[in-house]
Amino acid sequence: MTEVLARLRSEFGPEQALAGADAAPFERDWRGRAPGRALAVLRPRTVGEVQAMLRAAAREGLALVPQGGNTGLVEGSTPDTSGRELVLSLRRVDRIRAISPVNATLCAEAGALLQPLQQACAAQGLLLPLSLAAEGSCTLGGNLATNAGGTQVLRWGNARDLCLGLEVVTADGGLWSDLDGLRKDHRGLNLRDLFIGSEGTLGVITAAVIKLQALPRSRLAAWLAVPDLPAAMQLLRSARTALGDGLSGFEAMSQASQQLLDKLPLPACPWALLVELSSHRAEAEARAEFEAWLALVLAEGWAQDAVLAHNEAQAQALWAVREAIPGAQTRAGGNLKHDIALPLDRIADFVAACEARIARAFPGARPVVFGHLGDGNLHFNVAPPAGQSLADFQAQEPALNALVFDCVAEFGGSFSAEHGIGRLRRAELVQRLDPLALDLMRRIKQALDPANRLNPGRVL
Repeated sequence: MTEVLARLRSEFGPEQALAGADAAPFERDWRGRAPGRALAVLRPRTVGEVQAMLRAAAREGLALVPQGGNTGLVEGSTPDTSGRELVLSLRRVDRIRAISPVNATLCAEAGALLQPLQQACAAQGLLLPLSLAAEGSCTLGGNLATNAGGTQVLRWGNARDLCLGLEVVTADGGLWSDLDGLRKDHRGLNLRDLFIGSEGTLGVITAAVIKLQALPRSRLAAWLAVPDLPAAMQLLRSARTALGDGLSGFEAMSQASQQLLDKLPLPACPWALLVELSSHRAEAEARAEFEAWLALVLAEGWAQDAVLAHNEAQAQALWAVREAIPGAQTRAGGNLKHDIALPLDRIADFVAACEARIARAFPGARPVVFGHLGDGNLHFNVAPPAGQSLADFQAQEPALNALVFDCVAEFGGSFSAEHGIGRLRRAELVQRLDPLALDLMRRIKQALDPANRLNPGRVL
């Protein structure tokens, strides 16, 4: 391996082939759950260099782990402990190639951070609808490789729904480019959707074309206190009817998740909702519509109290409270995480059933539930009993996961909504996916990466 590393550093330079202590920041995920050791961290600056590095990996017989912002939650973008894998960091392949106001598209490279892309589009009067808590550090390529969701899926869809085209470097160093930005294009099989969500196991995304929208003229948000989840679901149905396509966010937070936070817009209640209306109408008109709906839900008893943001700054402040929950969980000692999706009409029954089963099987364990209620995605996390450390509680993680995921399956849901599979959920995929679907995935992997060099051991 010493000779291989020397060849790589000679070919690409020491700044582009980091090793030892210089590689350490790329070897551990942000949660600290998956520390690994890479032979080297390759840091290309251009797509041509990405191709050269994949060819070098093939020549040396080495596996390669693509990495974006390294903000994932399923141990999918860090090396194993063998010291024989290469990390390919795309962070420096980060140019904005074009923003087209007429075509309403953004063409950008994989390493570009999401938040600066949003800002660049906004400067042109355009909205990049993808919005995540990690948008200051996650990358466009990583968002697409994991089919990221976030807080705007209710209106705009996942990363897959926003993507019109990709540029991908294949396992052998070839370059496939489909960056025309066409909304209608049926030239054979849809290769784009193979790579989106594949977590770097089929090819390395190097650029993409993303659909944009006109910036809303007004953005309104309200924080509501509701008595229970059935009321929250009734409120969602009402919001869809009253606000229509303007409904752009519908987040839910259990009382346990609210109690992690220092400052709340309203006192902690059984369930809190954050509802957002984005409108192309004048703010006064949109506000009147929003206020009329709030008055209705309060009168019906679906909500017990509400706080309405009066300007953009106040709306951002409400979102900051919601997005502070993951960090607050970490500061409170951490928990075991489950990123699940359920049919909307079964969410309330699922939560009641699963919490009851946890109380019986793991006395004192504390479910901390929050997430994107409008699209059926819950972060169903479970904190240890008071006085027990997370490290001790993790001994029960396999049994707890089985309980939660069995319950998810019983209610017709998915054990992986938006975080992906990586290494963390690989066994679940084998256990719970339809065998034919798994076989088809393996055949596609074999066809596109026959030597199994791209992110081996992740997903499949």
